[in-house]
Amino acid sequence: MSSRILLIEDEPAIADAVAYALQDAGFEVDAIGDGTEALEASRQRDYDLMILDLVLPGMSGLQVCRTVRSESDLPILMLTGREAELDRVVGLETGADDYVTKPFSIAELVSRVRALLRRRTLDLARAAGVRSVGALKVDVNHHAATIDDRVLQLTPSEFRLLALLATEPGRVFTREELVRHLWQSDFLGDRRAIDVHISNLRRKLEPNPRQPERLVTVRGTGYKLMAV
Repeated sequence: MSSRILLIEDEPAIADAVAYALQDAGFEVDAIGDGTEALEASRQRDYDLMILDLVLPGMSGLQVCRTVRSESDLPILMLTGREAELDRVVGLETGADDYVTKPFSIAELVSRVRALLRRRTLDLARAAGVRSVGALKVDVNHHAATIDDRVLQLTPSEFRLLALLATEPGRVFTREELVRHLWQSDFLGDRRAIDVHISNLRRKLEPNPRQPERLVTVRGTGYKLMAV
C-alpha cells in the first residue's frame, strides 16, 4: 500500500509541482491550501506524513503544526522561506521533524519525504524496552521518557535522538551520526536542524541548559549522554 501524504500549500504552482512529483514517486497525495481545512482533513483521514507550508490562509502553519503535534506523532516536513530562519527554529520547537527551504529541488523534497517515512517505519518496527541513564528512563516501546518520574514532552525527532544517545551512555556520537540516524539517509540535509533539536532537548533534560550535565558537547566531535 502506498503512503498517504497531506500537502498543505496555498501557492498553486508549488502545490501542483510537488503533488505531481510525489504521485509520480508512488505516493497518494491530498493537497489543501487552507490551514483550517487541512487540520480538519488530518483528523478525518489517516496520513503517513504532512508537508506543511508556514504561511497559510485560515490558520498559520505554526498553529497547524502545534495542534497536530499535540494530537499525534505524524511526521511533519515544513516548507519555509529562505530568510525565515526564526520560523524554522520555532517550527522545529513546535514539533516539525524536518524542513526544506524555498526555493527547493523537487528531487530533494521527495528524498526527504522518503527518509522521514523510512524512519517512521523503522521506529514502529523497533522494540527495545526501557533504557535507563541515571534518573532518565527512555521507554522505546511506548515512546515515552521520564526524569525522576517526571514525563518529558518530546517531539518525535527529539525522542529519536534521545533514544539513540541512550543506547550507549557516555559514548560520543558525531553530528554526522545523529543526522544520518534522524533522517535514515546518507543525505545530511541542513545540519542546523540538529543544533535546534539538541538545544530543545537540553531545555527539557537539564536544570540549567546553559551548563548541561546530561547532554554534553564534546567540542569538535559531537554529543554524549551522561548518567546524572
